[in-house]
Formats: sequence, structure tokens, C-alpha cells
Amino acid sequence: MTEENTVDEAPRHEPTPGDVTTAYHEAGHAVVALSLQRPVERVSIEPNQIRLGHCKLSKGVHGPLKDSVETEILILLGGPGAEARHTGDYDWDAGSEDMRTVRKLLGMRPGSDRQLKRTERRLLDKAEYLLDQPGVWTSVERIVAELLRSRTVSGRAVRHIFEQAVRHARK
Repeated sequence: MTEENTVDEAPRHEPTPGDVTTAYHEAGHAVVALSLQRPVERVSIEPNQIRLGHCKLSKGVHGPLKDSVETEILILLGGPGAEARHTGDYDWDAGSEDMRTVRKLLGMRPGSDRQLKRTERRLLDKAEYLLDQPGVWTSVERIVAELLRSRTVSGRAVRHIFEQAVRHARK
């Protein structure tokens, strides 16, 4: 028997270090969104002309939002937070689109540049805190594994992984 692919099997794409980093980034967005009761439609590490991956949120909101701008910023910062936890360093160039959006949203609030920088840092700390909650980091790692296997994961599967990891951690 040879090791050639059969008709039913697609050739496996061996994940690159960039794929792994992107998977952590996108999984971070997804789990922070779910932690804040925002539904996720799908998560992907399939690159396009604009980005290396994508976490698409569903239109609806499941649960009360105290501050929709803060929620949006926390979700945006969840990607760089998870990526940095994995790599040990923040790659602000790779997450430049996220940071542009964060700064645009923060710019809608009153305050000096210094106050806005402090708010940005406080919200990054808060996003990292959400990633540290029981079961949440485990769900990031499980979603990363699934992204590296499948390249795209449905929101339903992401939510299942997240809820299972959090429920297990609380036992």
C-alpha cells in the first residue's frame, strides 16, 4: 500500500508558525466575544488580500451590553492578547487593523491622548483577564487545534468548545 492520497482525502496542509500565531489571534477574538455573550458566526485562518484570518461575529447580541463600544474594543484586543500569551510578545504590526479600530473607537470618547492611552492599556488588561478565566484559555487552545486541522470553524463548534471548556473548569 502506498502513502499517496486517496480520492476521498484532500492533501493535508502542514501548519506554518504563522498559521499557529494567526490561529491564537483569531481564537482570542472568538473566546473574548463569547465571554462577553457576543455570538460568533465563524473563525478562519484562511488568508485573503486584507488579513491573515478572520473571526466573524453574528449580528445578534445574546445578553445585556453595558457598554457596546467597550465590548467591541475588548473583542478586538482579545486577538493580540491571546497571540501575545502564545508568543510572549505583542506584534502590533500584525494586529495593526485591530489597533486602528480600537483607537478609532476610543477616539469617540472624550479625553486627552494620555487618558485614551491609559484607557487602551486598562482595556488590554481586561481582555487578558478574560482570557485568564477558568476554562477560557483551554478553549483558546482547543479552538486553535481545530483551526489548524480545519482552517475554518463554525460559530456553533466554537461555542461548543468554549462552553465545554468553561463548564469543565468550573467542576
